[in-house]
Amino acid sequence: MIDVAVVIVSWNVRDYLVKCLRSVYAELDRTGLKGEIFVVDNASTDGTAELVTHLFPNVHLIQNEDNPGFGKANNQGMKAAAEYEPRYYFLLNPDTVVHPGALQALVQCLEERPDAGMAGARVMYGDGRFQHSAFYFPGLMQLAFDLFPMPARLYDSRWNGRYPKSLYHRNKEPFRIDHPLGASMLVRADVAEATDGFDESFRMYCEEIDWSWRVQAAGWKIYAVPRAEIIHYGGESTRQVPAQSIIDLWSSRARLYRQIHGRFRASLAAKMVTLGMKKKAARAKDPEMKRAYEEISRIWQSTNGSK
Repeated sequence: MIDVAVVIVSWNVRDYLVKCLRSVYAELDRTGLKGEIFVVDNASTDGTAELVTHLFPNVHLIQNEDNPGFGKANNQGMKAAAEYEPRYYFLLNPDTVVHPGALQALVQCLEERPDAGMAGARVMYGDGRFQHSAFYFPGLMQLAFDLFPMPARLYDSRWNGRYPKSLYHRNKEPFRIDHPLGASMLVRADVAEATDGFDESFRMYCEEIDWSWRVQAAGWKIYAVPRAEIIHYGGESTRQVPAQSIIDLWSSRARLYRQIHGRFRASLAAKMVTLGMKKKAARAKDPEMKRAYEEISRIWQSTNGSK
């Protein structure tokens, strides 16, 4: 039995992954937590597998022959780790760096709160800027902020699904949230098993929102932990294919809205996205982005809010 199984899904970001792994090993050494690290490589072509094998021989490396998506790969990692009987799964993006004390703070949050099933870290960009890492479940207003011009002063507000920045101060206690940023999540192993992990129908994006919805539906609470600081460089894998990444994001959002909202609200969401994407396509100068917006409009129009 171990304390923590660390699962990292990677695709063509080997230099970031090396920094991530070094920070995780350093944190395990500092805390004395007993852990194993699992890297699931989604068919990288940048030599990720060879580098991990060379530099980190104790890492459990799972090499996929294709890219099955973020959620399925994380489930692979958790399934492989289950034989070690971890108390927690620590799910990390490869473009993160764990600051000293972060993992210990996350574990402490769950240990002190028996009704807590999941916790997320306080996340910063690579240059130290604040990054929102805790959110309310998305509704129609969040779509409006992504699709149409909205007052700038409201972008960091609850209207756009954000929690107040003041809650993130390092001396603050963990606070209840709807869902964390998927770049860094600590989950009780029994909660992961009881809720079946990530829904693999979400190939990329929104997986953590859907899972958080199911975790809370099962009666567990979710927290953000300000003392758990993690750097997230952000989007290093998806930036390699920007147009497809936008299509993947909005396709996952279409699925998410159908699953967590009723027919009426999902139908309104479909109408909003269809209109908004048509406007974006009309203004787009990049042919690839124009096609992406048109494809997203078709995807949401075809859903028509149906379950």
